[in-house]
Amino acid sequence: MLGPEDSLDLATLGARLRAAALRPREVVDGVLARIAARGDDKVWIHRPARATLEARAEELERCGPAGLPLYGIPFAVKDNIDVAGEPTTAGCPEFAYSPAASSPVVQALVDAGAIAVGKTNLDQFAAGLVGTRSPYGACTNAFDARYVSGGSSSGSGVAVAAGLVSFALGTDTAGSGRVPAAFNNVVGLKPTRGALSARGVVPACRSVDCVSIFALTAEDARAVFAVARGFDARDPWSRRPVAAALPDAIAGCRIGVPPAAQLRFFGNRDAERLFGAALAALERLGARRVEIDFAPFDEAARLLYGGPWVAERYQAIREFFDRRPEAVFPVTREIIAGAARYSAADAFAAEYRLQEIRRAVAPVWREIDLLVTPTAGTIYTIDEVNAEPVALNTNLGYYTNFMNLLDLAAIAVPAGFQANGLPFGVTLAAPAFTDEGLCRLGGALHRELVDRMGATKHPLPAAGAAAIASPGTVRVAVCGAHMSGLPLSHQLTDRGGRLVRTCRTAPRYRLYALAGFTPPRPGMVRSDADGRAIEVEVWAVPSEAFGSFVDGIPPPLGIGTVELEDGERVRGFVCEGYAVAGANDISALGSWRKFGG
Repeated sequence: MLGPEDSLDLATLGARLRAAALRPREVVDGVLARIAARGDDKVWIHRPARATLEARAEELERCGPAGLPLYGIPFAVKDNIDVAGEPTTAGCPEFAYSPAASSPVVQALVDAGAIAVGKTNLDQFAAGLVGTRSPYGACTNAFDARYVSGGSSSGSGVAVAAGLVSFALGTDTAGSGRVPAAFNNVVGLKPTRGALSARGVVPACRSVDCVSIFALTAEDARAVFAVARGFDARDPWSRRPVAAALPDAIAGCRIGVPPAAQLRFFGNRDAERLFGAALAALERLGARRVEIDFAPFDEAARLLYGGPWVAERYQAIREFFDRRPEAVFPVTREIIAGAARYSAADAFAAEYRLQEIRRAVAPVWREIDLLVTPTAGTIYTIDEVNAEPVALNTNLGYYTNFMNLLDLAAIAVPAGFQANGLPFGVTLAAPAFTDEGLCRLGGALHRELVDRMGATKHPLPAAGAAAIASPGTVRVAVCGAHMSGLPLSHQLTDRGGRLVRTCRTAPRYRLYALAGFTPPRPGMVRSDADGRAIEVEVWAVPSEAFGSFVDGIPPPLGIGTVELEDGERVRGFVCEGYAVAGANDISALGSWRKFGG
């Protein structure tokens, strides 16, 4: 059974489930017992009936864990993201609707074997960084109920910290997927804008919204991200990944840090001390500090709430807001009503200025690998926020509001505890599509600074512990006729293989069209000197079926290690060098599909 003190991190829980030492039904029973024991903690807006969760668990037990990397793993969903059969309120009961289908991100997680146990509380319409702007009540901090949980993804952050679920989905427009992580001692991954589909999400600012991930460890966040990501042609803001890499380790990293005069802790000496300790730890691990001018980042941050982007918040709920303004939470109503003062000319002027800021910031990334800041400069009590809701919320966004406007990926990781016992966190940020690299580096810093997961008593799992890997599945990259829809893809699907994502390799490979094969075959060869990024599909193949798959691969092809654009290394098709002599080099196409194979 799942005891009240058992850890829910993916490495620990996943191993028990795959070894049949624990059944999904027992996970459901244990999670529901934990939720009941906490009582009315304002974490949840809606949860499925026990019978629904039990039926889901029984379905998984009939299928077994093969090919399901998240088999039996419980998770929560912020209540502005659609889950089929459950109401979506966005924190406003009068706005509620019942979606016919889950959002693609939720569906991907469910398809991977995860169990959605409920919809979580939030700052209404995802407008806030505090967690107090909800008619369902203020979701309190997991360490001290007098303090804010952070928002807007308040319930999701607390659900993970309190050990109620293994991970949770949030959203992040201005920091909503990072501030709750910092305030509750968990990891918050704000992926690259468009890396996760935002279809089925009630928008805040649609052009910059991201679905985010809360987890107990960076490894867990990375594992969930690997399942959830993918291009969605039906989401106009979805993006295909491009090659982007970070150093493999903190040693040698150039970390950009604002100078002391541009750091703001709003009178919190403990936060200032802990940030200094985090920088010292990074340098101890071999990073080199580089001072950068934070002013353009700050100016971009002020555009999001102090400029016409608030009109995008109005547009997101325009029909409802005009029809039922009295149903909107007072502070939220005041913020959204402010959209009326902006004209179309103002919006264009702000967009022009943002483009100038982007151009000004771009050279910084030639000097640094990572931007490192506090996640939030301080934390406030609920009473303090209620007395001054707008100004204090603005303070909490000083280090977060600019991220999506400047197209950065970020991970917030725990970084120690203040004298009053409350957590502190730091954020690592880098250009778009460095998500997995950020998880790798963030995980190393997390382990250096904190040894406790969330508000539980559990230490971090040993470094390198697999979050959702073997013996369940093997991840393999394919670049030719085994890709979905091509003649040999059945060799994967017949073995229970599941497409995880489409991406590109690191720019270190050459692609050739080999002669003498029916159907035609590509040959991919590593070439560090003049390589290109090559399109691949990553499939999860049940471990017990992987050997027979490999046995069917004819020479000169074979399975080796392939490096992907985000730094992940997986098994993958490679070709012996002798076989490409005289073959047609199609590397410039970057894809077997473009060749017509």
